[in-house]
Amino acid sequence: MRGMVEFRIKIPVKITKRERWFLASCPVLDLHSQGETEKKAQDNLGEAMRVFFASCFERGILDEVLKKCGFKLASATNPLPPPRGGRYIDIPLPFMTSGQSRQCLV
Repeated sequence: MRGMVEFRIKIPVKITKRERWFLASCPVLDLHSQGETEKKAQDNLGEAMRVFFASCFERGILDEVLKKCGFKLASATNPLPPPRGGRYIDIPLPFMTSGQSRQCLV
């Protein structure tokens, strides 16, 4: 049976105004984008993040890239507290399943 699974990731972003453009940055991943409005800059950064994650996944290097960016797996039994303050962007990462049985190491 084919299906769709969606992961979501919440990442801190910074948005600053530079003359007539807004610059949206994700320091954790060293990704940047811009837009004529604050919302457009954030939307463009969100799209850049989706493409970045999809590209890393398709090339089989997502784990390696996240580790190099300083990510660590948080324990489900001892989760981190929710972030306070600051600005975050919520990125959906959709995946399709083929429906074929495969062994997954979890």
